[in-house]
Amino acid sequence: MPSPIRINDIMSSPAETAPPDATATAAAATCQDENIGSLVVVDEGAVVGIVTSDDFVGVLRDDSDPRTRRLADFMSTDVVTVDASATVGEAVERMADNDIARLVVLDGEELVGLVSTDDIVHHVPQVLQRSELDRPDDAAHRYHRFQETAYEMDNWETESRGLSDAAVSVGDRIAFTKPISEGDVRGFAAASGDTNRLHLDEAYARETRFGRRIVQGTLVGGLISAALARFPGVTIYVSQTLSFLQPADIGERLTAVCEISEHVRGDKYQLTTDVVDADGERLVEGQAAVLIDEPPDIGRIELEAIPAG
Repeated sequence: MPSPIRINDIMSSPAETAPPDATATAAAATCQDENIGSLVVVDEGAVVGIVTSDDFVGVLRDDSDPRTRRLADFMSTDVVTVDASATVGEAVERMADNDIARLVVLDGEELVGLVSTDDIVHHVPQVLQRSELDRPDDAAHRYHRFQETAYEMDNWETESRGLSDAAVSVGDRIAFTKPISEGDVRGFAAASGDTNRLHLDEAYARETRFGRRIVQGTLVGGLISAALARFPGVTIYVSQTLSFLQPADIGERLTAVCEISEHVRGDKYQLTTDVVDADGERLVEGQAAVLIDEPPDIGRIELEAIPAG
């Protein structure tokens, strides 16, 4: 199951703007004050241009008195845009096709932000490890796994991509899906001690910023551990980073997607780790380092093949 990173997750918002009749001096002062390298030029609510540090350099080079030049005189009018819901992979391709380093971000016709190569590098360096950048999928495969888990339930689902019976390799992916029930939330509260009323008290939760009860974030992140447990062999956590992007509602059916992004050495691997809802919207994003050992021979029970995703 794909879990693409979207522009609205990483863009700079709101975008800094200026009118076309603003002077170069005023625009440059705004860039300096806000520590930014570009301004979107807006006229009566419509995007009409963009000025960047390269444009300012051109004015300084070519004009004897650049301070009073209006943005309309030297702005770039060929504005390349991207929708806020587009994936980072799509944005990178658009930047490459147009030989530019930034895109104006729209939600419909509304200006909502600006995304640059710096945003991509700063916020999501792992984008190059994810499968959204035209990496061809491996041929569909079914592999026979052994009993890595003590039991399974009928409303749990596991899908795989790229796994073989022989070895784990970069690009291999496991997606584990289960509903998060009321019992899960209350059981986790009792087991962990996280009895925050936001998760357990409806009247209390209605008065919070969420307006409703939500699932404990660590419980949502725990689905990642469940997915890792379904890789062939014995998977052992070394480290995990998580960013919580959206809350999960009780009763939702969630999917943890874990993909091997790097074989570090020996039995150590790096993975991208996401949790998405039924619509594919990312709730949690992260990265993990794990050790994957050979399973012990004791009690090796071969199960039917995991279907390819």
